[in-house]
Amino acid sequence: MKAIWNGVVIAQSDHTVLVEGNHYFPEAALDRALVGFSNHKTMCPWKGQASYYSLIVNGDMNQDAVWYYADPKPEAEAIRGRVAFWKGVQVVA
Repeated sequence: MKAIWNGVVIAQSDHTVLVEGNHYFPEAALDRALVGFSNHKTMCPWKGQASYYSLIVNGDMNQDAVWYYADPKPEAEAIRGRVAFWKGVQVVA
């Protein structure tokens, strides 16, 4: 699987975990050179607190386009150490 935004591959892995229609990539698959800070957080009733990163690609910013669960609830343990994408990031095989 590949995550692509603004014409650039953000993450690539053969080992994603599919949860609620979202592919969660290993965090190591994320190109850290394209990641910026975000202090945004949300809460999921069964996964726990999500934290976010922003993407900076070719001079454009996609605020809060990457999310992860640093300390997921036990029922969501499969996504620990993984990131997922939204806000126009395409995930393709």
